[in-house]
Amino acid sequence: MTTLNIKQVFGRYKIIALLIAIALIWAFFSWQTDGGFVTPRNLSNLLRQMAVTGILACGMVLVIIAGEIDLSVGSLLGLLGGVAAILDVTYHLPLALNLAVVLGLGLALGMFSGYLTAYKLIPSFIVGLGGMLAFRGILLGTTGGLTIAPVSEHLVYLGQGYLPPQFGIALMVVLFALTLGLTWRQRVNRAKHALPVPALWRDAVKVIVIGVVLLVFVRTLNSYDGIPVPVLLLLALLGLFSYVTTQTVFGRRIYSVGSNMEATRLSGVNVQAVKLWVFGIMGVMCALAGLVNTARLAAGSPSAGNMAELDAIAACFIGGTSMRGGSGTIYGALIGALVMASLDNGMSMLDVGTYWQMIVKGSILVLAVWVDVSTRSGR
Repeated sequence: MTTLNIKQVFGRYKIIALLIAIALIWAFFSWQTDGGFVTPRNLSNLLRQMAVTGILACGMVLVIIAGEIDLSVGSLLGLLGGVAAILDVTYHLPLALNLAVVLGLGLALGMFSGYLTAYKLIPSFIVGLGGMLAFRGILLGTTGGLTIAPVSEHLVYLGQGYLPPQFGIALMVVLFALTLGLTWRQRVNRAKHALPVPALWRDAVKVIVIGVVLLVFVRTLNSYDGIPVPVLLLLALLGLFSYVTTQTVFGRRIYSVGSNMEATRLSGVNVQAVKLWVFGIMGVMCALAGLVNTARLAAGSPSAGNMAELDAIAACFIGGTSMRGGSGTIYGALIGALVMASLDNGMSMLDVGTYWQMIVKGSILVLAVWVDVSTRSGR
């Protein structure tokens, strides 16, 4: 097989290649830790650690698809997480009101960044860089450089709580039924519009594989304490954003803006409004990630979110999002986040030096972008 053919195959089956890479990473760390890496307890911790990066990646993938970048998300995560801790510890706000205030603030700050980028034509790189410095400064000034603790049990539950095992089983059944229904609906719609319908056995195999994955996922986590609440939130975001990007006009416009902004504008789409809302969504994801991070640590830390923007961006690129914009998927970004979290978790278990962890993650980011460039240039 020629180099060009290898590039074409890899470009078409990136997600499969990523899943194989995850399997190899898990096998290696399991071997090095004598099976400790794949215990239910560690996998539960791994998925909870992944949740913050995954939530950020859900928003970041939309920003990158739209042809922009946001370097402020780590600092904004820290700021909003600190605000949540202050509102909880100092002002004793009820959880619902605390969530509303923090999410609203995230939306406002995200849309402000979007306004500067879309309407004032300031490059998003500069807006993000300025926000990264400004938000971190506001966080340090607001907290006085001190950790805000301890937060209430209700808030802690968002980051440390678990779904009861019986609810986990019910969730598995619902997700499997949803998969079955959506697959059948897709077949009916394709037949209705005279489009090629995949062989029945292929769809059957796909549904069975998904069912097995769900069964293993729920049984493994239930054998520890249950599905972590942050993971449940991440699954909900996966479903929501996958629907938005594939089944809505707004989702199609995001891809169109990133692919060819001028042609999209000439076709009558309000490109500025699309970018404004994409950054607004990113701000809400920063708020959610900040809340989960504060809850997981049971405190608001002035260093929270440090370098989180790089993990989120790396997760998107590793998951197949094109740095040129116009291409990418939510599930790909979350698989990329799982790769990053697996490396962090495994290297920490092996007591690998921090500098080596940074070198490995940086090298993988460069490799992911090189693969994107080479596979696209080879088409």
